[in-house]
Amino acid sequence: MKHRLLGAALAGCALAAAGAAPVHASSDQLWISVPSETVLPGPDAGGAVPDRALEVRVTHDNTDNDVPAGRLTVDAGEIAFFATVSWPGNCMPETPVRAVCDVPAMPAGTDSVTAAQLGLRALPDADLDAWGYVRYEATAGDLTAFPQETRISLADGPDLGLSQADDQRDLTPGTNTQVRATVANSGNRAVDRTLLWVDASYGLRLKERHSNCEYSEHATGTSALCVLDEAVAPGGRHELVTALGVGRKALYERFDHSVLPYSDKALEEARGDATWTRGTGPELNLRPVAAQRAAAGEEDLDLSDNYRSVLLDARNTADLKLTGSRVRGAAGDTVTAGITVHNRGPAWVASLGAGAAVATVRFQAPEGTTVVGLPEEQCGAEPPSEEGPSVTTYYCRTPHYLHDKASHTFDVRLRIDEVVRGARATVETLNDDPELPIRKFDPNLRNNSARIVVNG
Repeated sequence: MKHRLLGAALAGCALAAAGAAPVHASSDQLWISVPSETVLPGPDAGGAVPDRALEVRVTHDNTDNDVPAGRLTVDAGEIAFFATVSWPGNCMPETPVRAVCDVPAMPAGTDSVTAAQLGLRALPDADLDAWGYVRYEATAGDLTAFPQETRISLADGPDLGLSQADDQRDLTPGTNTQVRATVANSGNRAVDRTLLWVDASYGLRLKERHSNCEYSEHATGTSALCVLDEAVAPGGRHELVTALGVGRKALYERFDHSVLPYSDKALEEARGDATWTRGTGPELNLRPVAAQRAAAGEEDLDLSDNYRSVLLDARNTADLKLTGSRVRGAAGDTVTAGITVHNRGPAWVASLGAGAAVATVRFQAPEGTTVVGLPEEQCGAEPPSEEGPSVTTYYCRTPHYLHDKASHTFDVRLRIDEVVRGARATVETLNDDPELPIRKFDPNLRNNSARIVVNG
């Protein structure tokens, strides 16, 4: 049985290593991005065999480069005894199981393109224990990607999936929005009930508390577990709409959701140790787009498309302020200096995707002192080097979120080796972290530095 995860990314793609001949020496890499595994359903109750799409993408790292049009070679010979392949228009078959596909150019600013959209279908009488690999090679100009492969296997069962909703930018705090997705069953057995998991981050508000859902509040938002009673037959498609309020504290928000065939066990596992409260509003329902009732199934064949995440960014700001401290002591004493990052709002700040620190502060020990203690999990040291500073530089990182009006303090233990009156060190935030650049949301960088003063 496949391991079930609700609320965690279910990885479906693997990237191959790059070839050895870049366009500009050591400046670019060509990659093939494909699912590491795909499960094909067998015949449904009426004998029809569902199709399964397999997307192959080609990517590269240096978007300053122009990458010319290339070629993708696909070899499906290893699965010919249990499945057939349908080739798209940009692929020229050399045999029924091998083709060469034209790959579009990637002009500067483009990091990836779709190289092929393959159609796969199990043979009606194929053994469900059969499996094999589809293999890929790609070239573009002087770039050659390392070969990649997808493991193809067969199975019976339902296969729920969620479509990927578009990210949303420049939302206005205090307004409403929606996330629309399609729940589809591309397996060969029906799902009688669906377990839906939803998580809306702290700056978002779930507009309805449905009576067929239960809700749990946590530090970074609100989660919901819903039992949807609409059957989803093989080939069936249903629309799922979630109404959200964009809060006054919203900035970098995230909406996650996933679906599984319902079972009591799946519901209990999803609840975990959290406290859940049932809603009282109207029921949340799937809206049929196309569906036909069929016999019920149990296991989901392919979990790679059961989970989706949507980013929702609001036009808002958060003023971070840094404060230091003044400490006193005699030679030989050890004192504790506090460095505090305050979030004066109005927005909260969170790196819910990359998990980067809201703020990283940098400092050196004041003259006559030595750093002898730091929060180990949050701080580190960069020793002096010939090219860099002549003394050790320290870096401390906050957690990946900081609520509005909240603060985070680092306690730095200093040993006073020599009393130097008015010894001081500047502490400052790094404002250009590529994962979460402070200057993009902080309207006042002037208060992002402070001082540690010893005997001053």
